[in-house]
Amino acid sequence: MNCPNCNHPDTHVIDSRSKREGKEIRRRRACPSCEHRFTTYERAAEDRPPMIIKGDGRREPLNRDKLRSGIQKACEKRDISTQQIEEAVSRVVRKVQDYNRDELASRIVGDFVMEELIELDDIAYIRFASVYWRFGDISEFTRHVEELQSKRKKQHRR
Repeated sequence: MNCPNCNHPDTHVIDSRSKREGKEIRRRRACPSCEHRFTTYERAAEDRPPMIIKGDGRREPLNRDKLRSGIQKACEKRDISTQQIEEAVSRVVRKVQDYNRDELASRIVGDFVMEELIELDDIAYIRFASVYWRFGDISEFTRHVEELQSKRKKQHRR
């Protein structure tokens, strides 16, 4: 594994931990050249990722990096760690794989992302929702914010 800081080709593993019930390994690494420390995650490659059917009918394989990018954009400038984002991405990917289909509508994947974001952060959820649901006007946006506020008040009372 090359060092992301200086590109030295021989980094050392200083700690390994099993995650996600043994399906993923988190490794802390150190570079002997610049002493930079960083984390990597290893997971088994799936035989064939499911195909995601886009709204216009195009099909593309499930792309973990694209999922991460969308969630990161929604979470920008919020108090959400990289680890929380990575764990949310892993849960979405797991839900897609658990669906156990060769093809899956992008709407279903979007719903899985929405489920994760509502648990992480209300603002990130609304940001993603505004793109995902393509609000036509401010009244639609306001209605969704009010629904979220109402839901949060009910949860708070419990």
